[in-house]
Amino acid sequence: MAKASSQELGNKSIGKLLIQQAVPASIGILVMSLNILIDTIFVGNWIGPTAIAAINVVLPVSFFIAALGMSIGVGGSSIISRALGADNEKKALKTFGNQITLTIFITILFVIFGLIYINDLIPAFGGKGDIFEPAKIYYRIVLYGVPVLALCMMGNTVIRAEGKPKFAMYAMMFPSVGNLILDYLFINVFDWGMTGAAWATTGSYIMCFIFILWFFLSKNSELKINVKHFGLDLPIVKEIGSLGFVTLSRQAIVSVTYLLMNNILFDLGGETSVTAYAIVGRMLMFALFPVYGITQGFLPIAGFNYGAYKYDRVKQTIYTAIKYAALLAGIVFIFLMVFPETITSVFTQDAQVLKETPPAMRWVFAATPIIAVQLIGAAYFQAVGKAIPALLLTLTRQGFFFIPLILILPNFYGEMGVWMSFPIADVMATIVTAYFLHREVKLNLKPKTTE
Repeated sequence: MAKASSQELGNKSIGKLLIQQAVPASIGILVMSLNILIDTIFVGNWIGPTAIAAINVVLPVSFFIAALGMSIGVGGSSIISRALGADNEKKALKTFGNQITLTIFITILFVIFGLIYINDLIPAFGGKGDIFEPAKIYYRIVLYGVPVLALCMMGNTVIRAEGKPKFAMYAMMFPSVGNLILDYLFINVFDWGMTGAAWATTGSYIMCFIFILWFFLSKNSELKINVKHFGLDLPIVKEIGSLGFVTLSRQAIVSVTYLLMNNILFDLGGETSVTAYAIVGRMLMFALFPVYGITQGFLPIAGFNYGAYKYDRVKQTIYTAIKYAALLAGIVFIFLMVFPETITSVFTQDAQVLKETPPAMRWVFAATPIIAVQLIGAAYFQAVGKAIPALLLTLTRQGFFFIPLILILPNFYGEMGVWMSFPIADVMATIVTAYFLHREVKLNLKPKTTE
């Protein structure tokens, strides 16, 4: 039987629930984003601007493998939320055990593959010229810790599915703080350069894993699994795969985007343009943390109430989440339009980077106020277990619009065409998502009884 903490998802005020779920998620994302942001600042000031570009080259590879864990986590957590809503603890436990087995097996295979083809992958993702050697150093060490990161990403989504957002927040905070301390020691004190930056990152993954392992072994977790839950159950694996494929596809498209962006920008402007994109990319992770927090908080509430057939509460959750996320996105938009020069100067004092990054940042964030509909709309379909529309809407922005735009517009507008592609893709994807979300609410979220 589902415990009281998860049952609150079906009874408590939607506004209060969303704040209760979103604030810890936002803080966790903020701390994690600050970690990446400050890590980039440390690297840029203590090693050099080329090191920023080197890390940016490695990120899509390591993030993709980590996203395997995230995709298994999100796919399984959707099942767990709905199972708890339907009072089916047996299915929730079996799902969690299968998530662990899948995460360990798949990520280790990808790490082996990534290490074998290291000299081909780095140049393919834009690690050329002076960027190659520091990127290779960072890549090799960070890749060793990626399976641990994948388990952390998977475990974090399950913690949130249980209705324990504060513990999910702590899981993101511990490694972030640890990474900053290790960065200072390894880079500034011991002078290990890129090697120090890489070991600081890998060490932070281990810290996160230790905390998450403690959580599931403690009395705080409802999911007390045993050996029998680790055996793969084909229907559950298929459901995890179909829903998790949405998240994995999103990250795969992100990785392809990094590959294309790094190569296109290197050809158009060399290391300076790649560094500018790295800085803007960090702001994409950092500045939108409250919006992503709302999205993360939305998922378990929508999933639980959908599983409990409380469709009025699902609709209320959708509208409230969009309202909150849009307000926060508007505040972020104003901040980034006013202070891009100041933000850039925090990362580096390189004159060329300082000149190129601010206008790029303004273009990239130009459509930020409307992205709430896009994010919440895609998240809804994933939360309620509708894999195909979730997949299509997830791929809409980057796969269907952004990638074609960055391949076409630079032929007419040069490097400016790359930056212009961001807001155009956002607007087009938001229109498409709004249409399908409105249609879903109108047709499929009608009141239903559990007779």
